[in-house]
Amino acid sequence: MYKGIAASRGIGIGSICLLSEHDLSFENKKVEDIEAEKKRFNDALEKFKEETTIQAADVRQRIGAKEAEIIEGHLVMASDPAMSGEMLKLIENGQCAEGALSSVCDMFYGMFSSMDDEMMRQRASDIADVKTSILKILLGIEDVDISKVAPGTVLVTRDLTPSMTSQIVKENVVGIITEVGGKTSHSAILARALEIPAVLSVPDITKLVKDKDTAIVDGNEGEIYINPDGDVLSSYIIKREQFIKKQAELKNFYGKKTVTADGTELDLYCNIGTPKDAKKALECDGEGIGLFRSEFLFMDNNHLPTEDEQFEAYKEAVEIMAGKEVIIRTLDVGGDKAIPYLNMKPEENPFLGYRAVRYCLGNKDTYMVQLRALVRASAYGKVKIMVPLVTTVDEIREVKSMVAEIKKDFDEKGIKYDPEIKVGCMIETPSASLIADLLAKEADFFSIGTNDLTQYTMSVDRGNSDVAYLYSAFQPSVLRSIKYIIESGVKAGIPVGMCGEAAADPLMIPLLMSFGLTEYSVNPVLVLTARCIISKWTKEEADALAAKVLSLPTEKEIVATLKAAAKE
Repeated sequence: MYKGIAASRGIGIGSICLLSEHDLSFENKKVEDIEAEKKRFNDALEKFKEETTIQAADVRQRIGAKEAEIIEGHLVMASDPAMSGEMLKLIENGQCAEGALSSVCDMFYGMFSSMDDEMMRQRASDIADVKTSILKILLGIEDVDISKVAPGTVLVTRDLTPSMTSQIVKENVVGIITEVGGKTSHSAILARALEIPAVLSVPDITKLVKDKDTAIVDGNEGEIYINPDGDVLSSYIIKREQFIKKQAELKNFYGKKTVTADGTELDLYCNIGTPKDAKKALECDGEGIGLFRSEFLFMDNNHLPTEDEQFEAYKEAVEIMAGKEVIIRTLDVGGDKAIPYLNMKPEENPFLGYRAVRYCLGNKDTYMVQLRALVRASAYGKVKIMVPLVTTVDEIREVKSMVAEIKKDFDEKGIKYDPEIKVGCMIETPSASLIADLLAKEADFFSIGTNDLTQYTMSVDRGNSDVAYLYSAFQPSVLRSIKYIIESGVKAGIPVGMCGEAAADPLMIPLLMSFGLTEYSVNPVLVLTARCIISKWTKEEADALAAKVLSLPTEKEIVATLKAAAKE
C-alpha cells in the first residue's frame, strides 16, 4: 500500500496506463535564417492557441466554466506579449525557437515557483505545462491520446497537467495517481469536477508500476494498492459498491428541502463563477447562490467591464435563479488574481497587500461601477452584495455608504432596484473573526470563507508541504473562531452562511449545525451529499458532539472523534 494526498473522493479499481514523460531534449543551435525560425515559432504558438481554445471550449461544455478557466489561463499566458515578445527577441539574436521558448519560460517558472504563496506556485506549474505543450509541437512529438484510453483505466503519471486532464473521458478513467500535486492543484480541481477518484503526491509511483498493473485508488483515504492480493481486492470491490450505492441513494434527496433530523429547515446554496454556472446550480438542486465570484467578468476581459456589461451578467444569473437568493461577491482582485489592465503594483506579499475591498475602496470609480450594476440587477430578483476580506468596521460602513449614494441617485433618475438590498461581509480573516460582534451590528449578513480563515489563522501557506499538516479547519483555533463568528451573527439577528470547502465536509456539518449556521454554500455537485448528511443529525446530537470536540486540545484528536461519530 502507498500513501498520498486524497484529492478526489471515490474508489477506483482498474488497469494502469502509465503516461511516461517524453524526451524533450534539443540541440540549442544558433540559427542562420532568423525569419524562418520566427515563422516556425509563430506557427507552433498559433497551433497551441488553436488546440487550447478547442480544449477550453470542450471543458466548458463537459465539465464547467470554472474548470475551463484553468485551461483558458494557459491561453492567456501564451498570448502575453511580454512572454512571446521576449522569445522573439532571443530568436532575433540567433537562438533557436526551442531555446528561446525554454529560456523565457524557465525564467518565469523560477520567478513564480520561488514565491511564498501557493497560487503563484500553481502559476509556475501552468507555465511549465505551456512550455511542454509548445515544445512538443516544435519537436513534432505526438502525445498519448488520453481520450482514447480503454474503459477501466487508472492513469499514472508524474504530474497530470490541466492540458492532459482536459482530454479525459470520465466514462473510461476510473482513477488518477500522480507523483506531485495537492488538494488545491488545478489537476485536483479538474479530477473532482469529473468525479474521478484521485490520489496525488505518491512518491516515485511512476517507477513502481508498469502498464497493465492492477491498481486500487482510494480517493477517500489517500491510499493506493498495486496488484493487490485477493483479500484486499475483494474488500475494495465491496467498498466500491457501497460507495456507489451511497451515491445512488443521494438521488432520493433531489427535490427535497434541506431539513435536520429533528425538522429544522436550513438553506443549501451553491458557489458559482459565471452566470451560466447558475444553471448547474439549479440542475444540482441548489436552493440559491451563496457565492457568485464576480472576478470572471474582469479576468475574461482585456478592458474594465462597463456598468452595462456587468449588469447584464449579474441580471442573467439572477433571472436564471428565478427568485432564489443570489449573493454576489464584489471584486476580489489581487493576491493570486492579477488582472493586467488594472496595472496593480507588484507586491512582495500580495496576499497581505492591496487587494479585495482594500483595492476597491482605493479605486472608488471602478468600484462604484460594479456596485451600480449590482444594485440595478436587484430589480430582477433577490440580490445580496458581499464584501471580501473585511478587516475593519470602517470598510463595511464605507461600502454601505456608497450603496446608499447609488440608491439616492437611482431614486432621482427613476431607475428600479430593490430598496431592501442587503450588504454583508465575508469573514475570512482573524481580524474579522475577533470583531465579529462589532461587524454584526453593521453588516446585513455574514459568510464565512474557511479556506482563507484557516490559512490566516494558522499562519500557513497551504501549498508548502513542510507546513501543510497545519492547514485544517479542524484545528481548535479555527473551530473556536467559526463558533464565535456564527454566535455573533445569531446574537445580532443576521443570517450567517459558509461558502468555504468546510461547508460540505461531512465531519464539519454537525459542528456547524450545533454552532447555529443556517446557510451552507457548496460546490453544486456536493448539494445532495450535504443535504443527506444534514438530514441525519438532530440539534441535540450535534450539540453533544460539539461539546466533546471543543474540549479536545489537538486537531488529530478532533478528527478522530468526528470520524468515530460520522453518519455517512
